[in-house]
Amino acid sequence: MGFPLLLIPLAIYFILAFLMPGVEWTAVMADVPMMSGATWRVTFSDALICSALFLLFLEILKATRTAARSIVDHLLSTLIFVGAMAAFITLPQAATSTFAILVVISFVDVIGGWSVSVRTASRDFSVQRLSD
Repeated sequence: MGFPLLLIPLAIYFILAFLMPGVEWTAVMADVPMMSGATWRVTFSDALICSALFLLFLEILKATRTAARSIVDHLLSTLIFVGAMAAFITLPQAATSTFAILVVISFVDVIGGWSVSVRTASRDFSVQRLSD
């Protein structure tokens, strides 16, 4: 059985939100000097969202497998999305733009995973025409 990778950024979010309630998602983690002379300020929110997007890419790659366990992966991803959506609408700690974007990323994982699986399965299934 596969592990739903998008559980990682959601868990990190909840760990920070519940164990460190004063965490500022807009707090600067790093200042990166650019060639233009400008400074790119990377926040906690930026880093968490970027890591979630990278994990989304890996989840979509996992969705291309045709193994029987991919159905379980999709079901787990769906449960994670439903749980994240429920947390977003019921928990005050989850009512942030950062968490909303994580929920959207989770939704894209669910829709993308099921879509890729259905598309792959339809290629595996072919109907042969009987000639008279």
